[in-house]
Amino acid sequence: MRGTMLYGPGDVRFETRPDPTIAKPADAIISISAACVCGSDLWPYRGIQTVTEPTPMGHEYCGIVEEVGRAVTSIKPGQFVIGSFFASDNSCPHCRIGYQTSCQHVEFVGGAQAPLLRVPLADGTLVATPETPPDELIPSLLSTSDVLGTGWFAADAANVKPGSTVVVVGDGAVGLLGVLSAKHMGAERIIAMSRHESRQKLAREFGATDVVTERGDEGVARIKELTSGIGADAVLECVGTQESMMQAIRSTRPGGFVSYVGVPHGVALKGEELFFTHVRLHGGPAPVRRYLPELIDQVWSGKINPGKVFDLTLPLDQVAEGYRAMDERRVIKTLLRP
Repeated sequence: MRGTMLYGPGDVRFETRPDPTIAKPADAIISISAACVCGSDLWPYRGIQTVTEPTPMGHEYCGIVEEVGRAVTSIKPGQFVIGSFFASDNSCPHCRIGYQTSCQHVEFVGGAQAPLLRVPLADGTLVATPETPPDELIPSLLSTSDVLGTGWFAADAANVKPGSTVVVVGDGAVGLLGVLSAKHMGAERIIAMSRHESRQKLAREFGATDVVTERGDEGVARIKELTSGIGADAVLECVGTQESMMQAIRSTRPGGFVSYVGVPHGVALKGEELFFTHVRLHGGPAPVRRYLPELIDQVWSGKINPGKVFDLTLPLDQVAEGYRAMDERRVIKTLLRP
């Protein structure tokens, strides 16, 4: 097959790779119906995260099961399935309390920007839809594999409740779906921090009541102004930089919650400053598998349409353009079709 490889900063190639095969008894092979480019893929693409050798890319996926290992019992060939970017057994002590991305047997799932994908720990990782979905549902179902699951975790970890005032830092796909998630959880006021008109429009469509264009200290001051000097009950940090993290913490009221789901790069917190904020922090790699059944049901029933974050669709062999478009912020998120 041909699949996506990253050789170094800005160097994405679609080239011949070995077809994946069953390597362990708990594996499954799926035929990809749709994949996409993630915001976190841009860290190595921009050279911020070092790539030391050609690397298969892509960790968001959905598709049809082609083959399963002899130990797989609940996933069957022919099913349409969605899985997380971390494979988990879904039965260890960490999985049982909902933290599958910290599974004792966790494996990263990579190489999804290709026609075929090997998924380890298939029984614990993959969730089947009720039947093969219509084509128009596939973008929204694909989003549950990462960006919706991550946005949902961000809202959950920030303790968003009915009546909450919420701030979302970051207007990428995760941030926008954090807005959608906060709205679904009953937030009364949702302040999206964005400087881009198309993203502001989608944020409002997903439930944002206010948009703040300022960043850093000016952004914090604007949040305080909008909340009568109090700060937000919940802040979702969906970027992963020092500025975004400090903006999130300083925008939160005493006793409020900050969730952080942006992969951190260069983030360092001063203990004394954090000590006197009375802000509660929780985050990390989203345990998407915890939410998959619920999110699939929400999409299947038409209650949410998170697939709107995909504003560019390309065939897989044009994946390099998908990376360029996202890197240049011409689009929010690129959907890839085999």
